[in-house]
Parts: sequence; C-alpha cells; structure tokens
Amino acid sequence: MADTGTSGPTRRTALALMGVAGFAVLGADDALHGGAHAERVRRAASTGRQAQHLKPTPTPTPSPVPTPRPASWTQQRLTLVKAPIRDIFTDVTPPAPPNSIALTIDDGPHPEWTPQVLDLLAEHQVHATFFQIGEQIQEWPKLTRRVVAAGHQICNHTQTHPIPFDRLTGKRLRKEVLDPYKRVADVTGVVPTLFRAPGGAWSKANLELIAEHGMLPVDWAVDPTDWSRPGVGHIRRTMLSAKAGNVLLCHDGGGDRSQTVAALRYVIPRLKARGLNFVSL
Repeated sequence: MADTGTSGPTRRTALALMGVAGFAVLGADDALHGGAHAERVRRAASTGRQAQHLKPTPTPTPSPVPTPRPASWTQQRLTLVKAPIRDIFTDVTPPAPPNSIALTIDDGPHPEWTPQVLDLLAEHQVHATFFQIGEQIQEWPKLTRRVVAAGHQICNHTQTHPIPFDRLTGKRLRKEVLDPYKRVADVTGVVPTLFRAPGGAWSKANLELIAEHGMLPVDWAVDPTDWSRPGVGHIRRTMLSAKAGNVLLCHDGGGDRSQTVAALRYVIPRLKARGLNFVSL
C-alpha cells in the first residue's frame, strides 16, 4: 500500500518500482528495517541473479618483503695486519669468526672446470674466493658473472699470469695489475679488493701498486700443488691437513682440473664434519 502523505511515494514504493536491481538502496533499507532485505540479497547471489554486482573483489597477494641480509665478517672491509694474507685470524682485522677456513680457487674461469667447481660448492653450501685471470674473464665473461651470482668473492689474479711476476716493473706491471682490475668491474659490477700474485711472487713494486688501488695481497697456508696434477690422493691429504684460520689454494683453470674436482668432492664434507666453516674473503 502506498503512503498518501504530502512527501510523495515512500521509500518502499520507490523500491517496488526499481525492483531488485536497486541493491545499493536495498542495503540501506536493510539497515533501517532489519535483516530481511540482506537475506534476499544473499539468496539472489546464490541463484546467480545480479551476480555481477555481488562478486567479491579479489584481495591482491602482497609481494614478499625481502629479509635484510645480516652483516657478516665476509661483508666487512678487511684491513691488512700482515702482508700477504695467509691466516684469516692473524693477518687481517677484523679476524674471521672462530672455526673459519677460506678456500681460494685460481686461474679461471674455465668453461669445463669452473662450472663443475661451482656445482660442487653449491651442493655443499660453501662460499669460496676466486682469483681470476683477466684474459680468461675476457673470453668467458658469463662464467665470471655466474661466480658472483652464486655469492662467491671475485678477485684479481693479473691479466696473463706472468711468471716470474716479481720481476715486472713499470708499464708491464701496471698493465698486469690494472687491466683485470678494470675488467672485473666492467663484467660484474664488482670492484676487486683482493689480489694474488702468480706463484706467490711478491715484490715491493707490486705490493705498493695493489695498495695504491685499494687491494689487499692474499697468499695461502695450504698448497696441494694441484696445478701439477700430483694425484687425487696427494691433493686430499694436503688439504685435510688444514686447520682453522688457514687459506687453502686450489685451481679451476690452467689445465686439466679433474683431480682437483675429485679431491674437493672428498675433502669439503670432511672438513665441514670437523666443524670448520668455509668463508669467502
């Protein structure tokens, strides 16, 4: 029944004229007159009527918030205490955490051996420090980027690996040190902060030059001479003699490194079982 008051048709009359299409108005009426209208809206939704008006708006899935990586010894800028670095407890400050050991890998990148070494390190969740040769980086830049992407440290090991390195002076020395320094930065976006002399041949001239460019000299404490292919057993025994704080030397370039890969596959889990933690420099 219509209301004949002076204010014109009532709200119910308007709703009757509009039909069920006026869901927005029904909602308001429901607030005034109880839950009957809301029930009708729910029934309409269940039978598909006016479904386009009743579909809920999907809630967007929030993007995951990256967890900040905590500061660690390997992310700090090291200061040289003794030159060159052989022990990560006594030769740099701050010293490495207790039970740390540093695996360093020279002469790559190599298209056959570097991927095998990277796969092995990933399998055992080990980070290492790669000293790479400039002309090798130039030939295999994607491998160098893969080393960095895997979380390893990338470092300078001269442009052509000249021996004897400690005899070089002047322009030749600068070229051997600075060409790969720039190449690493160009290829990876990482400025190398560590340098290793081929054969561990240090001189006053080369130490001064690398210091001038903000690099620290790195040597080693354990050398299995794997570059000479002395046999897997020899490489294993030498590396298993390592103790906390030592810098270990291996190679992924410069020749057939199948013995090195086989030895690392044996040695890494055994050193970890002793409670030693591998860190990159």
